[in-house]
Amino acid sequence: MKIIIIGGVAGGATAAARLRRLDEKAEIILFEKDEYVSYANCGLPYHIGGSIQERDELFLQTPEGFKNRFEIDVRVKSEVIAINIERKSVAVRDLKTGTEYEEEYDKLVISTGAKPIKPPISGIENKNIFSLRNVPDMDRIKSFVTEKNAKSAVIVGAGIIGVEMAENLKELGVSVTIVEQADQVMGVVDYPMAAMVHQYLRSRKINLLLKEKITAFDPDGEAVVVKTESQKSIPADMVILSIGVTPESDLAKEAGLEIGSLGGIKVNDYMQTSNVDVYAVGDAVEVRNLITGKPALIPLAGPANKQARAAADNIIMGNKRVYKGTIGTSIAKVFDMTVASAGASERLLSQEGIVYKTSISHAGSHAGYYPGALPLTVKINFSPEGKLLGAQVVGFEGVDKRIDLLAQV
Repeated sequence: MKIIIIGGVAGGATAAARLRRLDEKAEIILFEKDEYVSYANCGLPYHIGGSIQERDELFLQTPEGFKNRFEIDVRVKSEVIAINIERKSVAVRDLKTGTEYEEEYDKLVISTGAKPIKPPISGIENKNIFSLRNVPDMDRIKSFVTEKNAKSAVIVGAGIIGVEMAENLKELGVSVTIVEQADQVMGVVDYPMAAMVHQYLRSRKINLLLKEKITAFDPDGEAVVVKTESQKSIPADMVILSIGVTPESDLAKEAGLEIGSLGGIKVNDYMQTSNVDVYAVGDAVEVRNLITGKPALIPLAGPANKQARAAADNIIMGNKRVYKGTIGTSIAKVFDMTVASAGASERLLSQEGIVYKTSISHAGSHAGYYPGALPLTVKINFSPEGKLLGAQVVGFEGVDKRIDLLAQV
């Protein structure tokens, strides 16, 4: 059997390794348009900030390692530009030479990921404006901060990547302003929990501007002036866009595969697309939200890895392993604070018309009689019958243990 995998980060790399463990004779080819495969996306901000000093620590595997350990043919700087469903082949462009060629497959796994959202705002192509999605993005940001001796930055968007970048730039001595269009940071948690993060960010000298919409990025010599709808002008040496991501599903769409209502590749419970010989995993696909029962985009490495293992099992052993969906558990470090969530927020529950109740508890990270307990807040959203629908934890110690437990309920 010949299996081709498109994309070599979380989902693609996991699928490749799992396929080899299940079938030692299959021919496995993995195409990746960038130079790197199998790296820790979540660690990128922390290499920029210096917490992860060695760049190589971000890489779980290399193309050479895949070849030596798994006998997998990894071709980097190789972009799949088309999929021919009828011929069961892919067209590949070698980005080093510019040559194009065709490769046939028996089974295909699409793991093209997602790309940063880049809204049509005047000046957004300025060379001092960056996104952080992959290793080359990380290298560009780190080099800019060092070589240009950046002293100020505006981060547009206050999701997980946005607040992590705020922390790491601040650690480098950069003055940081976060501009967020919503009324809170980290939309995966409810406002009462986000409010604690707001207070803490400001205590760490982060300038936090909420309910502010960007209207333009104006050049100012070597700097950028960020303009807002409320007439604010914020000068900065650099801007980081952290507005979210959108599925890289164009390749699948052009091949005639079915695309879901949210723009991701539509898959069944076996991670199989509308074509029986093509599977898809990771940020490019729509999966079931286990709380609402509806399709959702969950761009997280954990679900991508689980989907990849399921797809690999089903390719080798037939469609026997069901991927039920995800509750989207996530956790983020904000300086010394930790913020975690699992399941549905109040916002999502309200949007879906799901009746719920809430409870918030404030306690210490361990028993109060023992010295050193730190503040810990837990919020749960639950049905009138007592079914847990969502959980959020904010604190300085023990957050991971609480969210792990709640995510299993």
